[in-house]
Amino acid sequence: MCGVGSPDLPITSTRLIVDVDTGIDDALALLYLLASPEADIAAVLCTAGNVPVDQVTANTLAVLDMCGRTDIEVAAGAQVPLVAPLMTTEDTHGPLGVGYAEFPATSRAPSSRTAAQAWVELTREHPGELTGLVTGPMTNLALALRMDPELPQRLRRLVIMGGCFNHPGNTTPTSEWNVAVDPEAAREVFDAFSGLPASQHPIVCPLDITETIEMHPVHVDRIAEASESTPAEALSSDDPREMRSRASNPVVRHLSDALRFYMEFHRDQNLGYLAHVHDPFAAAVALGTVPYTTTPATVDVELEGRLTRGTTIADWAGIWRREPNAAIVTATHPEMFFEHLTVRVGAFARNLKLPSSNN
Repeated sequence: MCGVGSPDLPITSTRLIVDVDTGIDDALALLYLLASPEADIAAVLCTAGNVPVDQVTANTLAVLDMCGRTDIEVAAGAQVPLVAPLMTTEDTHGPLGVGYAEFPATSRAPSSRTAAQAWVELTREHPGELTGLVTGPMTNLALALRMDPELPQRLRRLVIMGGCFNHPGNTTPTSEWNVAVDPEAAREVFDAFSGLPASQHPIVCPLDITETIEMHPVHVDRIAEASESTPAEALSSDDPREMRSRASNPVVRHLSDALRFYMEFHRDQNLGYLAHVHDPFAAAVALGTVPYTTTPATVDVELEGRLTRGTTIADWAGIWRREPNAAIVTATHPEMFFEHLTVRVGAFARNLKLPSSNN
């Protein structure tokens, strides 16, 4: 049995709690959401993951500032996972988490409440209205569930970028980064949604699908062209390492500099001069702006295995005799996604009006 999501022709608003570990692809996901008329962001919550949480928070504030959205609440969350020491991945995302991009320092401070408090309080204020989107480790949400176990019943839906099932891992041979950073949190989240109606099960965007979402230099070029930025942007595998963009548009310039680092990393891993942009795809799933197919399964997380800790396991066939607790994305259309992403982000960058000091 499968579920299918596809874009709605009328623009319908989706009110979101976005939980990130910004991150290059998290930054692009935020940019995509800010460019989307369907997205109504209630708050952006930050957790440690790609870089420590203070840097995640600074990156998140910088992206929102660049896009003129200083009205959106940003709350800092967990400094460390529930049990394990923090792993970060500066080799993948750069020392500050955003590749070669150099954002102006923000003058804003994060919210006075923690990310976990925000999860609880926002869902109490807006029961049944909010879609959660988690693109980093699930630590903040797990802490919120410990504070209020009834939180899942108040969410409209939860979308998770995380896990891998019939696909190699990107952190260990069998584990995906977001889950591997805090597997205890991931297990607590999946367990918390057991017993709920299928319409409320988390939609999981695993590596099986997100590693088909390959962003190539041509996609960056198309965004730049749509933004009317000058000179023409033309990332190439022949460019010198650490080359920087000269784009007149600040969104294009920062995005290009971030993605260049990401593409160099993927090339160094013998994956090609490309970037797997996992998080923007999950954002599109949350908004319903990309076609996708889901398959129900019971998901659990291995915590004890010497070689398999952090592995997500899906029981597709009901062998455990436990009801499904997740809807796993099993198919999509990457070309359609990128056509949509490049047009939308390019138009947003073109129309964004900022003081010259932000350029």
